[in-house]
Amino acid sequence: MTNSSNKYILLVITAALISACSVTKKYERPTTLKTDQLYRDQSTTDSTTIADMPWNTVFKDEKLNALIQKGLEQNLNLKNAIENIVQARASLRQSKLAYYPSLQLDANVTHNKQSQAGLNFPAGININTLTTTYKLGVSSSWEIDVWGKLSSSKRAALATYLASDAAKQAVQTQLIADIANNYFLLLSYDESLRITEETLKTRIENVETIKALKEGAIVTGAAVVQSEANQHAAEVLIPDLKQSIRETENALNILLGQGPGPIDRGVLGTQIIPEKIAIGMPAQLLNNRPDVRQAEFNFRVAFESTNLAKTYFYPSLTLTASTGFSNLELNDFFSHSIFYSIIGGLTQPLFNNGLNKMRLTTAQSQQLQAYNNFQQSLLVAGQEVSNALYAYQMAVEKEDSRAKQIAALEKAVDFTQELLEYSSATNYTDVLTSQQNLLAAQLSGVNDNLQKLQAVINLYRALGGGWK
Repeated sequence: MTNSSNKYILLVITAALISACSVTKKYERPTTLKTDQLYRDQSTTDSTTIADMPWNTVFKDEKLNALIQKGLEQNLNLKNAIENIVQARASLRQSKLAYYPSLQLDANVTHNKQSQAGLNFPAGININTLTTTYKLGVSSSWEIDVWGKLSSSKRAALATYLASDAAKQAVQTQLIADIANNYFLLLSYDESLRITEETLKTRIENVETIKALKEGAIVTGAAVVQSEANQHAAEVLIPDLKQSIRETENALNILLGQGPGPIDRGVLGTQIIPEKIAIGMPAQLLNNRPDVRQAEFNFRVAFESTNLAKTYFYPSLTLTASTGFSNLELNDFFSHSIFYSIIGGLTQPLFNNGLNKMRLTTAQSQQLQAYNNFQQSLLVAGQEVSNALYAYQMAVEKEDSRAKQIAALEKAVDFTQELLEYSSATNYTDVLTSQQNLLAAQLSGVNDNLQKLQAVINLYRALGGGWK
Protein backbone atom coordinates (compact mmCIF):
# COMPACT_ATOMS: atom_id res chain seq x y z
CA MET A 1 0.00 0.00 0.00
CA THR A 2 1.33 3.44 -0.91
CA ASN A 3 1.76 6.31 1.51
CA SER A 4 -1.05 8.22 -0.20
CA SER A 5 -3.37 5.23 0.30
CA ASN A 6 -2.43 5.05 3.96
CA LYS A 7 -3.16 8.74 4.40
CA TYR A 8 -6.50 8.37 2.64
CA ILE A 9 -7.65 5.53 4.85
CA LEU A 10 -6.44 7.33 7.98
CA LEU A 11 -8.35 10.44 6.91
CA VAL A 12 -11.53 8.43 6.35
CA ILE A 13 -11.24 6.71 9.75
CA THR A 14 -10.66 10.03 11.52
CA ALA A 15 -13.64 11.66 9.86
CA ALA A 16 -15.77 8.61 10.61
CA LEU A 17 -14.90 8.57 14.29
CA ILE A 18 -15.80 12.24 14.58
CA SER A 19 -19.20 11.78 12.97
CA ALA A 20 -19.99 8.26 14.26
CA CYS A 21 -21.81 9.62 17.29
CA SER A 22 -24.41 11.18 15.02
CA VAL A 23 -25.08 7.91 13.20
CA THR A 24 -26.10 5.72 16.16
CA LYS A 25 -27.69 6.73 19.46
CA LYS A 26 -27.24 5.46 22.99
CA TYR A 27 -30.26 3.71 24.48
CA GLU A 28 -32.16 5.46 27.25
CA ARG A 29 -35.44 4.34 28.79
CA PRO A 30 -38.26 6.42 27.20
CA THR A 31 -39.47 9.22 29.40
CA THR A 32 -42.93 8.98 27.82
CA LEU A 33 -43.71 5.71 29.60
CA LYS A 34 -46.80 5.96 31.78
CA THR A 35 -46.10 4.52 35.22
CA ASP A 36 -48.42 6.72 37.30
CA GLN A 37 -51.82 5.49 38.47
CA LEU A 38 -51.22 1.93 37.33
CA TYR A 39 -52.77 0.69 40.59
CA ARG A 40 -56.43 1.57 40.85
CA ASP A 41 -57.38 3.57 43.95
CA GLN A 42 -53.88 3.10 45.36
CA SER A 43 -51.33 5.81 46.03
CA THR A 44 -48.20 5.18 48.06
CA THR A 45 -44.60 6.28 48.32
CA ASP A 46 -43.56 3.19 50.28
CA SER A 47 -41.22 1.02 48.20
CA THR A 48 -41.74 -2.06 50.38
CA THR A 49 -43.21 -4.88 48.29
CA ILE A 50 -43.79 -8.60 48.79
CA ALA A 51 -42.20 -9.08 45.35
CA ASP A 52 -38.82 -8.81 47.10
CA MET A 53 -39.61 -11.82 49.31
CA PRO A 54 -38.20 -15.21 48.21
CA TRP A 55 -40.97 -17.63 47.30
CA ASN A 56 -40.03 -20.10 50.04
CA THR A 57 -40.70 -17.42 52.67
CA VAL A 58 -44.04 -16.37 51.19
CA PHE A 59 -45.39 -19.91 51.46
CA LYS A 60 -45.13 -21.59 54.87
CA ASP A 61 -46.37 -25.04 53.82
CA GLU A 62 -43.28 -27.27 53.50
CA LYS A 63 -45.12 -29.72 51.25
CA LEU A 64 -46.03 -26.89 48.87
CA ASN A 65 -42.45 -25.62 48.89
CA ALA A 66 -41.21 -29.12 48.05
CA LEU A 67 -43.58 -29.24 45.07
CA ILE A 68 -42.43 -25.81 43.86
CA GLN A 69 -38.78 -26.87 44.12
CA LYS A 70 -39.51 -30.01 42.13
CA GLY A 71 -41.32 -27.94 39.51
CA LEU A 72 -38.34 -25.59 39.17
CA GLU A 73 -36.13 -28.63 38.57
CA GLN A 74 -38.37 -30.64 36.26
CA ASN A 75 -40.90 -28.40 34.50
CA LEU A 76 -40.49 -28.79 30.74
CA ASN A 77 -41.56 -25.26 29.79
CA LEU A 78 -38.94 -23.88 32.16
CA LYS A 79 -36.31 -26.17 30.64
CA ASN A 80 -37.17 -24.86 27.18
CA ALA A 81 -36.87 -21.29 28.45
CA ILE A 82 -33.39 -22.13 29.74
CA GLU A 83 -32.44 -23.52 26.32
CA ASN A 84 -33.55 -20.23 24.76
CA ILE A 85 -31.00 -18.55 27.02
CA VAL A 86 -28.29 -20.95 25.80
CA GLN A 87 -29.09 -20.05 22.19
CA ALA A 88 -29.13 -16.32 22.90
CA ARG A 89 -25.82 -16.60 24.76
CA ALA A 90 -24.26 -18.27 21.70
CA SER A 91 -25.45 -15.42 19.49
CA LEU A 92 -24.06 -12.88 21.94
CA ARG A 93 -20.70 -14.64 22.00
CA GLN A 94 -20.58 -14.62 18.19
CA SER A 95 -21.47 -10.91 18.05
CA LYS A 96 -18.48 -10.12 20.27
CA LEU A 97 -16.14 -12.07 17.97
CA ALA A 98 -17.21 -9.87 15.04
CA TYR A 99 -14.86 -7.19 16.39
CA TYR A 100 -11.85 -9.37 15.60
CA PRO A 101 -10.32 -10.12 12.20
CA SER A 102 -11.22 -13.36 10.49
CA LEU A 103 -8.37 -15.80 9.75
CA GLN A 104 -8.24 -18.49 7.07
CA LEU A 105 -5.56 -21.05 6.24
CA ASP A 106 -5.20 -22.08 2.59
CA ALA A 107 -3.02 -24.99 1.42
CA ASN A 108 -3.24 -26.38 -2.11
CA VAL A 109 -1.40 -28.01 -4.96
CA THR A 110 -2.31 -26.94 -8.52
CA HIS A 111 -1.49 -28.89 -11.68
CA ASN A 112 -1.59 -26.86 -14.92
CA LYS A 113 -1.27 -28.54 -18.30
CA GLN A 114 -0.64 -26.32 -21.34
CA SER A 115 -0.44 -27.47 -24.94
CA GLN A 116 2.26 -25.78 -27.11
CA ALA A 117 1.29 -27.28 -30.43
CA GLY A 118 2.35 -25.20 -33.43
CA LEU A 119 4.79 -23.04 -31.45
CA ASN A 120 8.12 -23.25 -33.46
CA PHE A 121 7.99 -27.08 -33.58
CA PRO A 122 7.97 -29.27 -36.68
CA ALA A 123 4.59 -30.07 -38.15
CA GLY A 124 2.69 -32.82 -36.36
CA ILE A 125 4.62 -32.51 -33.12
CA ASN A 126 2.71 -31.47 -29.95
CA ILE A 127 4.51 -30.73 -26.71
CA ASN A 128 2.43 -30.51 -23.50
CA THR A 129 3.86 -28.58 -20.56
CA LEU A 130 2.84 -29.72 -17.04
CA THR A 131 3.33 -27.15 -14.27
CA THR A 132 2.78 -27.91 -10.57
CA THR A 133 2.39 -25.06 -8.09
CA TYR A 134 2.56 -25.52 -4.30
CA LYS A 135 0.94 -22.88 -2.15
CA LEU A 136 0.51 -22.36 1.59
CA GLY A 137 -1.04 -19.10 2.75
CA VAL A 138 -2.89 -17.27 5.49
CA SER A 139 -5.47 -14.58 4.82
CA SER A 140 -7.31 -12.23 7.14
CA SER A 141 -10.16 -9.78 6.81
CA TRP A 142 -11.17 -7.09 9.31
CA GLU A 143 -14.12 -4.73 9.08
CA ILE A 144 -13.43 -1.60 11.11
CA ASP A 145 -16.45 -0.55 13.17
CA VAL A 146 -16.44 3.02 11.91
CA TRP A 147 -20.15 3.81 12.11
CA GLY A 148 -21.07 1.60 15.05
CA LYS A 149 -22.53 -1.23 12.96
CA LEU A 150 -20.80 -3.97 14.92
CA SER A 151 -21.45 -2.21 18.23
CA SER A 152 -25.15 -1.97 17.50
CA SER A 153 -25.24 -5.63 16.51
CA LYS A 154 -23.52 -6.59 19.75
CA ARG A 155 -25.86 -4.48 21.85
CA ALA A 156 -28.85 -5.99 20.06
CA ALA A 157 -27.51 -9.48 20.76
CA LEU A 158 -27.00 -8.54 24.41
CA ALA A 159 -30.56 -7.23 24.67
CA THR A 160 -31.84 -10.42 23.04
CA TYR A 161 -29.92 -12.47 25.59
CA LEU A 162 -31.29 -10.41 28.47
CA ALA A 163 -34.80 -10.71 27.03
CA SER A 164 -34.48 -14.50 26.93
CA ASP A 165 -33.29 -14.46 30.54
CA ALA A 166 -36.26 -12.28 31.55
CA ALA A 167 -38.58 -14.62 29.63
CA LYS A 168 -37.22 -17.53 31.65
CA GLN A 169 -37.86 -15.58 34.85
CA ALA A 170 -41.42 -14.88 33.69
CA VAL A 171 -41.95 -18.60 33.10
CA GLN A 172 -40.58 -19.28 36.58
CA THR A 173 -42.86 -16.78 38.33
CA GLN A 174 -45.88 -18.12 36.45
CA LEU A 175 -44.88 -21.69 37.26
CA ILE A 176 -44.64 -20.93 40.99
CA ALA A 177 -48.04 -19.23 40.89
CA ASP A 178 -49.61 -22.11 38.93
CA ILE A 179 -48.27 -24.74 41.34
CA ALA A 180 -49.43 -22.78 44.40
CA ASN A 181 -52.85 -22.00 42.90
CA ASN A 182 -53.47 -25.63 41.97
CA TYR A 183 -52.19 -26.78 45.35
CA PHE A 184 -54.61 -24.55 47.24
CA LEU A 185 -57.39 -25.48 44.83
CA LEU A 186 -56.67 -29.13 45.64
CA LEU A 187 -56.83 -28.38 49.38
CA SER A 188 -60.15 -26.59 48.88
CA TYR A 189 -61.57 -29.65 47.12
CA ASP A 190 -60.32 -31.79 50.00
CA GLU A 191 -62.03 -29.52 52.50
CA SER A 192 -65.25 -29.40 50.48
CA LEU A 193 -65.22 -33.20 50.27
CA ARG A 194 -64.70 -33.49 54.03
CA ILE A 195 -67.58 -31.12 54.75
CA THR A 196 -69.85 -32.90 52.27
CA GLU A 197 -69.04 -36.35 53.63
CA GLU A 198 -69.73 -35.19 57.21
CA THR A 199 -72.98 -33.61 56.02
CA LEU A 200 -73.92 -36.88 54.32
CA LYS A 201 -73.40 -38.80 57.56
CA THR A 202 -75.63 -36.33 59.37
CA ARG A 203 -78.35 -36.60 56.72
CA ILE A 204 -78.26 -40.40 56.81
CA GLU A 205 -78.81 -40.21 60.55
CA ASN A 206 -81.53 -37.64 59.92
CA VAL A 207 -83.40 -40.03 57.64
CA GLU A 208 -83.55 -42.60 60.43
CA THR A 209 -84.75 -39.92 62.83
CA ILE A 210 -87.54 -38.83 60.46
CA LYS A 211 -88.62 -42.42 59.98
CA ALA A 212 -88.91 -42.81 63.75
CA LEU A 213 -90.90 -39.59 63.95
CA LYS A 214 -93.26 -40.88 61.27
CA GLU A 215 -93.87 -44.00 63.30
CA GLY A 216 -94.76 -41.73 66.21
CA ALA A 217 -97.16 -39.85 63.92
CA ILE A 218 -95.20 -36.62 64.41
CA VAL A 219 -94.39 -36.25 60.69
CA THR A 220 -95.90 -37.61 57.52
CA GLY A 221 -94.46 -39.84 54.83
CA ALA A 222 -93.67 -36.76 52.81
CA ALA A 223 -91.08 -35.74 55.38
CA VAL A 224 -89.41 -39.15 55.06
CA VAL A 225 -89.21 -38.81 51.28
CA GLN A 226 -87.86 -35.27 51.59
CA SER A 227 -85.17 -36.39 54.05
CA GLU A 228 -84.09 -39.15 51.67
CA ALA A 229 -83.92 -36.66 48.79
CA ASN A 230 -81.84 -34.38 50.98
CA GLN A 231 -79.45 -37.26 51.64
CA HIS A 232 -79.09 -38.00 47.92
CA ALA A 233 -78.49 -34.31 47.20
CA ALA A 234 -75.35 -34.52 49.35
CA GLU A 235 -74.33 -37.85 47.81
CA VAL A 236 -74.27 -36.53 44.25
CA LEU A 237 -71.79 -33.80 45.21
CA ILE A 238 -69.14 -36.32 46.23
CA PRO A 239 -68.33 -37.88 42.80
CA ASP A 240 -67.88 -34.42 41.27
CA LEU A 241 -65.53 -33.40 44.07
CA LYS A 242 -63.52 -36.59 43.72
CA GLN A 243 -63.25 -36.03 39.99
CA SER A 244 -62.06 -32.46 40.55
CA ILE A 245 -59.46 -33.72 43.03
CA ARG A 246 -58.16 -36.30 40.55
CA GLU A 247 -57.97 -33.79 37.68
CA THR A 248 -56.23 -31.17 39.82
CA GLU A 249 -53.65 -33.74 40.97
CA ASN A 250 -52.99 -34.60 37.33
CA ALA A 251 -52.66 -30.92 36.43
CA LEU A 252 -50.13 -30.44 39.22
CA ASN A 253 -48.11 -33.40 37.98
CA ILE A 254 -47.90 -31.83 34.52
CA LEU A 255 -46.46 -28.70 36.13
CA LEU A 256 -43.96 -30.92 37.96
CA GLY A 257 -42.91 -32.58 34.71
CA GLN A 258 -44.07 -36.06 35.73
CA GLY A 259 -46.84 -38.55 35.08
CA PRO A 260 -50.20 -38.52 36.85
CA GLY A 261 -50.37 -39.67 40.45
CA PRO A 262 -51.29 -38.64 43.99
CA ILE A 263 -49.96 -35.42 45.49
CA ASP A 264 -48.64 -35.24 49.04
CA ARG A 265 -50.33 -32.25 50.64
CA GLY A 266 -51.47 -30.52 53.82
CA VAL A 267 -54.88 -29.15 54.76
CA LEU A 268 -56.57 -25.86 53.93
CA GLY A 269 -57.15 -24.72 57.48
CA THR A 270 -53.45 -24.62 58.41
CA GLN A 271 -52.29 -22.36 55.59
CA ILE A 272 -50.49 -19.15 56.58
CA ILE A 273 -50.01 -16.10 54.36
CA PRO A 274 -47.89 -12.97 54.91
CA GLU A 275 -49.45 -10.70 57.51
CA LYS A 276 -48.61 -7.51 55.61
CA ILE A 277 -49.47 -7.30 51.94
CA ALA A 278 -47.22 -4.50 50.61
CA ILE A 279 -47.40 -3.58 46.91
CA GLY A 280 -44.77 -0.83 46.63
CA MET A 281 -44.88 1.77 43.87
CA PRO A 282 -46.01 1.19 40.25
CA ALA A 283 -42.63 2.24 38.81
CA GLN A 284 -41.05 -0.77 40.56
CA LEU A 285 -42.76 -3.01 38.02
CA LEU A 286 -40.11 -1.90 35.52
CA ASN A 287 -37.49 -3.82 37.49
CA ASN A 288 -39.57 -6.47 39.26
CA ARG A 289 -41.89 -7.83 36.56
CA PRO A 290 -39.93 -10.20 34.27
CA ASP A 291 -42.36 -9.82 31.37
CA VAL A 292 -42.13 -6.02 31.59
CA ARG A 293 -38.33 -6.29 31.62
CA GLN A 294 -38.53 -8.64 28.64
CA ALA A 295 -40.68 -6.10 26.78
CA GLU A 296 -38.11 -3.40 27.46
CA PHE A 297 -35.26 -5.59 26.24
CA ASN A 298 -37.24 -6.33 23.08
CA PHE A 299 -37.64 -2.58 22.65
CA ARG A 300 -33.87 -2.21 23.02
CA VAL A 301 -33.36 -4.82 20.30
CA ALA A 302 -35.62 -2.80 18.00
CA PHE A 303 -33.79 0.40 19.01
CA GLU A 304 -30.42 -1.10 18.05
CA SER A 305 -31.91 -2.47 14.82
CA THR A 306 -32.77 1.11 13.90
CA ASN A 307 -29.21 2.15 14.72
CA LEU A 308 -27.94 -0.66 12.53
CA ALA A 309 -30.21 0.33 9.65
CA LYS A 310 -28.76 3.86 9.74
CA THR A 311 -25.19 2.58 9.33
CA TYR A 312 -25.97 1.05 5.95
CA PHE A 313 -26.16 4.54 4.48
CA TYR A 314 -22.43 4.96 5.13
CA PRO A 315 -19.42 3.24 3.53
CA SER A 316 -17.88 0.20 5.16
CA LEU A 317 -14.12 0.01 5.62
CA THR A 318 -12.48 -3.38 5.33
CA LEU A 319 -8.80 -4.31 5.61
CA THR A 320 -7.65 -7.57 4.06
CA ALA A 321 -4.23 -9.12 4.27
CA SER A 322 -2.67 -12.33 3.01
CA THR A 323 0.75 -13.92 3.22
CA GLY A 324 2.36 -17.29 2.67
CA PHE A 325 4.63 -19.39 0.47
CA SER A 326 4.29 -20.31 -3.21
CA ASN A 327 6.77 -22.25 -5.32
CA LEU A 328 7.06 -24.56 -8.31
CA GLU A 329 9.39 -26.89 -6.46
CA LEU A 330 8.47 -28.63 -3.24
CA ASN A 331 12.07 -29.26 -2.13
CA ASP A 332 12.84 -25.54 -1.87
CA PHE A 333 9.28 -24.51 -0.93
CA PHE A 334 10.30 -22.24 1.94
CA SER A 335 13.13 -20.58 -0.01
CA HIS A 336 12.51 -17.50 -2.13
CA SER A 337 8.74 -18.10 -2.22
CA ILE A 338 7.22 -15.66 0.26
CA PHE A 339 4.28 -13.50 -0.90
CA TYR A 340 2.11 -10.96 0.93
CA SER A 341 -0.51 -8.32 0.26
CA ILE A 342 -2.39 -5.71 2.31
CA ILE A 343 -5.51 -4.07 0.90
CA GLY A 344 -7.78 -1.44 2.39
CA GLY A 345 -11.16 -1.00 0.78
CA LEU A 346 -14.16 1.30 1.12
CA THR A 347 -17.57 0.04 0.00
CA GLN A 348 -20.32 2.61 -0.52
CA PRO A 349 -23.55 1.49 -2.21
CA LEU A 350 -24.63 4.06 -4.81
CA PHE A 351 -27.86 2.41 -5.87
CA ASN A 352 -29.47 -0.64 -4.28
CA ASN A 353 -33.13 -0.33 -5.27
CA GLY A 354 -34.15 1.53 -2.11
CA LEU A 355 -33.03 -1.31 0.18
CA ASN A 356 -31.46 1.00 2.76
CA LYS A 357 -34.52 3.24 2.99
CA MET A 358 -36.79 0.21 3.26
CA ARG A 359 -34.57 -1.27 5.97
CA LEU A 360 -34.62 1.96 8.01
CA THR A 361 -38.37 2.56 7.61
CA THR A 362 -39.12 -1.00 8.66
CA ALA A 363 -36.79 -0.81 11.67
CA GLN A 364 -38.32 2.48 12.84
CA SER A 365 -41.82 1.03 12.54
CA GLN A 366 -40.84 -2.11 14.44
CA GLN A 367 -39.25 0.07 17.12
CA LEU A 368 -42.55 1.91 17.57
CA GLN A 369 -44.40 -1.41 17.83
CA ALA A 370 -41.91 -2.61 20.44
CA TYR A 371 -42.46 0.59 22.42
CA ASN A 372 -46.22 0.08 22.30
CA ASN A 373 -45.77 -3.50 23.51
CA PHE A 374 -43.56 -2.20 26.32
CA GLN A 375 -46.23 0.27 27.44
CA GLN A 376 -48.92 -2.40 27.07
CA SER A 377 -47.01 -4.79 29.33
CA LEU A 378 -46.96 -2.12 32.03
CA LEU A 379 -50.69 -1.48 31.73
CA VAL A 380 -51.45 -5.21 31.94
CA ALA A 381 -49.17 -5.53 34.96
CA GLY A 382 -50.99 -2.67 36.70
CA GLN A 383 -54.35 -4.26 35.90
CA GLU A 384 -53.27 -7.61 37.34
CA VAL A 385 -51.99 -6.00 40.53
CA SER A 386 -55.22 -4.01 40.93
CA ASN A 387 -57.43 -7.06 40.36
CA ALA A 388 -55.47 -9.34 42.70
CA LEU A 389 -55.32 -6.71 45.44
CA TYR A 390 -59.06 -6.06 45.24
CA ALA A 391 -59.81 -9.81 45.24
CA TYR A 392 -57.77 -10.14 48.42
CA GLN A 393 -59.54 -7.17 50.05
CA MET A 394 -62.98 -8.58 49.17
CA ALA A 395 -62.07 -12.01 50.53
CA VAL A 396 -60.95 -10.44 53.80
CA GLU A 397 -64.14 -8.38 53.91
CA LYS A 398 -66.27 -11.52 53.60
CA GLU A 399 -64.49 -13.47 56.34
CA ASP A 400 -66.32 -12.08 59.34
CA SER A 401 -69.75 -12.09 57.69
CA ARG A 402 -69.30 -15.64 56.40
CA ALA A 403 -68.29 -16.91 59.84
CA LYS A 404 -71.35 -15.29 61.40
CA GLN A 405 -73.60 -16.72 58.67
CA ILE A 406 -72.32 -20.26 59.23
CA ALA A 407 -72.66 -19.96 63.02
CA ALA A 408 -76.24 -18.72 62.65
CA LEU A 409 -77.19 -21.50 60.24
CA GLU A 410 -75.71 -24.16 62.54
CA LYS A 411 -77.96 -22.85 65.30
CA ALA A 412 -80.93 -22.79 62.91
CA VAL A 413 -80.39 -26.44 62.02
CA ASP A 414 -80.20 -27.41 65.67
CA PHE A 415 -83.28 -25.36 66.63
CA THR A 416 -85.49 -26.61 63.80
CA GLN A 417 -84.56 -30.24 64.46
CA GLU A 418 -85.33 -29.87 68.15
CA LEU A 419 -88.63 -28.21 67.38
CA LEU A 420 -89.48 -30.96 64.95
CA GLU A 421 -88.69 -33.72 67.44
CA TYR A 422 -90.25 -32.27 70.58
CA SER A 423 -93.09 -30.09 69.38
CA SER A 424 -95.27 -29.34 66.41
CA ALA A 425 -94.11 -25.75 66.14
CA THR A 426 -92.31 -26.41 62.84
CA ASN A 427 -92.35 -28.81 59.90
CA TYR A 428 -89.68 -30.69 58.04
CA THR A 429 -89.46 -28.07 55.28
CA ASP A 430 -87.86 -25.68 57.78
CA VAL A 431 -85.31 -28.33 58.76
CA LEU A 432 -84.59 -29.11 55.11
CA THR A 433 -84.08 -25.46 54.21
CA SER A 434 -81.75 -24.77 57.12
CA GLN A 435 -79.64 -27.87 56.33
CA GLN A 436 -79.29 -26.95 52.66
CA ASN A 437 -78.40 -23.37 53.51
CA LEU A 438 -75.78 -24.51 55.99
CA LEU A 439 -74.01 -26.77 53.48
CA ALA A 440 -74.06 -24.03 50.84
CA ALA A 441 -72.60 -21.53 53.31
CA GLN A 442 -69.88 -23.93 54.43
CA LEU A 443 -68.84 -24.64 50.84
CA SER A 444 -68.91 -20.90 50.10
CA GLY A 445 -66.67 -20.36 53.11
CA VAL A 446 -64.16 -22.77 51.60
CA ASN A 447 -64.25 -20.79 48.35
CA ASP A 448 -63.77 -17.55 50.28
CA ASN A 449 -60.64 -18.96 51.89
CA LEU A 450 -59.42 -20.18 48.49
CA GLN A 451 -60.07 -16.73 47.00
CA LYS A 452 -57.96 -15.12 49.71
CA LEU A 453 -55.05 -17.53 49.27
CA GLN A 454 -55.10 -17.34 45.48
CA ALA A 455 -55.37 -13.55 45.57
CA VAL A 456 -52.14 -13.41 47.56
CA ILE A 457 -50.46 -15.77 45.07
CA ASN A 458 -51.67 -13.77 42.08
CA LEU A 459 -50.66 -10.50 43.70
CA TYR A 460 -47.20 -11.88 44.44
CA ARG A 461 -46.78 -12.90 40.79
CA ALA A 462 -48.33 -9.67 39.46
CA LEU A 463 -45.84 -7.61 41.46
CA GLY A 464 -42.99 -9.65 39.99
CA GLY A 465 -42.22 -12.00 42.87
CA GLY A 466 -40.77 -15.47 42.56
CA TRP A 467 -37.64 -15.12 40.41
CA LYS A 468 -35.19 -13.37 42.74
